[in-house]
Amino acid sequence: MGTPLCGRLVSAGHRVTVSDLRPEREEAVRSLGAEWAPDVTSAAAGADVLVTVVPGPDEAAAALPDAVFAALAPGAVWIDMTSNAPAVARELRERAGTHGVEVLEAPMGGSPDDAEHGRLRLFVGGSAEALDRCRPLLEAVATSDRIHHMGGPGTGYTTKLLINLLWFGQAVATAEALLLGQRAGIGLAALRDTLAGSAAGSDFIRRDLPALFTGDYLRSYGLDRIHDQLKVITDEAQDLGTPHEMADTVLRIHRLALERFGPVDGELLAVALLEENAGSLLRP
Repeated sequence: MGTPLCGRLVSAGHRVTVSDLRPEREEAVRSLGAEWAPDVTSAAAGADVLVTVVPGPDEAAAALPDAVFAALAPGAVWIDMTSNAPAVARELRERAGTHGVEVLEAPMGGSPDDAEHGRLRLFVGGSAEALDRCRPLLEAVATSDRIHHMGGPGTGYTTKLLINLLWFGQAVATAEALLLGQRAGIGLAALRDTLAGSAAGSDFIRRDLPALFTGDYLRSYGLDRIHDQLKVITDEAQDLGTPHEMADTVLRIHRLALERFGPVDGELLAVALLEENAGSLLRP
């Protein structure tokens, strides 16, 4: 996700300096017109805005020692576009605040192709003032109607995790229904079309089933990452005292899929597990 975001920011006229743990990314970064720094602290030196795009909470914590926040320009803003855990981000936000750095969380919804073409959705948590200040920069990667201000700190991260919970829940629920319908003698194509136009219709059925029906398990994100994100949101439900029986079930199925397939890429590998258990594939 970082590379297309870098290209969008450069094209919008911003001066961008990038750092990544993978030095082989330097050539691609420079080809986009950005500068390269050997480490995050060097990249942050004197910057007005620090943008982090890393795989998850552990990487965010490791990438941001106090020296990074101290290196930023006075009055700088840190925008975290990671699908972070609210508890981990809270500690980072507090440390950033000790250096006078304002924080805006903006986890992303969308694919690398969406990032390249400015079609991301951003779920923003933080002050309205900080969002207004950073909106011109954010609109380089998302149109204004796709920038959603969810509330104060933590709300952006939680929104992204809730969206993930519901999407993965819809995936496994839909797969169970389709496997049952298939076993009962209903043609999958007819069942898909009927469900799509019914009260049970969803974006998953209308947009993502065609890929699954060709055997594409959407290998763009790690199953271990998916499991970890589902664990974060179920833990938050437990901490806040809200019901989470359905969330627990979605988490359990993905834990079983992780045990079966390992930490490999595949957003729909829980569906592959259900297919395996049913002894049939969801192919029209």
